Amino acid sequence: MFEAVAGLVDEHAELERRLAEPETHADQRLAKTLNQRYAELSAIVRTWREWQQLGDDADAARELAAEDPAFAEEAEELTALRGTAEERLRHLLVPRDPSDAKDAILEVKSGEGGEESALFAGDLLRMYTRWAERRGWRTEVLDATESDLGGYKSVTVAVKAKGTPAPGEAPYALLKFEGGVHRVQRVPVTESQGRVHTSAAGVLVLPEAEQLDVTVDENDLRIDVFRSSGPGGQSVNTTDSAVRITHVPTGIVVSCQNEKSQLQNREQAMRILRSRLLALAEEEAAAEASDARRSQVRTVDRSERIRTYNFPENRISDHRTGYKSYNLDAVLDGDLDAVVTSCVEADLASRLEALEQ
Repeated sequence: MFEAVAGLVDEHAELERRLAEPETHADQRLAKTLNQRYAELSAIVRTWREWQQLGDDADAARELAAEDPAFAEEAEELTALRGTAEERLRHLLVPRDPSDAKDAILEVKSGEGGEESALFAGDLLRMYTRWAERRGWRTEVLDATESDLGGYKSVTVAVKAKGTPAPGEAPYALLKFEGGVHRVQRVPVTESQGRVHTSAAGVLVLPEAEQLDVTVDENDLRIDVFRSSGPGGQSVNTTDSAVRITHVPTGIVVSCQNEKSQLQNREQAMRILRSRLLALAEEEAAAEASDARRSQVRTVDRSERIRTYNFPENRISDHRTGYKSYNLDAVLDGDLDAVVTSCVEADLASRLEALEQ
């Protein structure tokens, strides 16, 4: 695996040269792309050099130990440190999802359970926005359809990092593990007998596509306008400002009604459409990407659950990794790191295993 590092070191040096040129920063999208790749390679190059230096130091200590036994212990310590650096380097060299450096589009939809499911969808949205705040990410609601009791039948949110995040720390790299069916067990607010009910909500996570990532031919679009609908209040428009865009070649349909103007709703709908088209292109281009998408929600069916939120026991269980803890209240308040880390580690272990076969 380490044979590839020499080429990565050369690429890192070339990126450093390009990022020092003023003309690179005249194109903000290009500069962002180069910075993301530079950050990823910097971690590899730094660890590679550390691994090499520890090897040289361990060799020197062993030579000195031949004359002075006092250096033998130091040689062992340096060898152990080199082993740790080698393992870290192996992890960094595991091929990543090409979209891992991107921001994310997060969709939460209610499913089985009616109004209770919509309320749970609202709880999931709050959990993700709180977690985003803890990580210093920004969130923006692109479209939302509320339920009568204040939950969400459907809500779409953009999640954006500030600056250039470290490798594996961008919104999509972490949020992609949230895609799937989330099941809740609790006493609904509409339950008069105090019985525990089970309902579900679905989460879909897409990498947010830049305009350069996806080319959309305007001739492929059918655009309809209609009057916004909802439970009432100021957010409901009295003009035909809501927009529905159909991408005719793929059949993908996106609608937005959250903004007050037709132009704003069209722009938001195009952001979501580009992200869905990017996900579709990746799905068709690579079996690995297809496997990842298949793990996300297709129908909000309790049998496809990836995680269960049990309120009576204050327990959260991830059915993919076996993770379980009894701090559900804290998790729903945004303390999601340990749950996501279990998914990241399981994914890394799977990728390493695939490389070694």
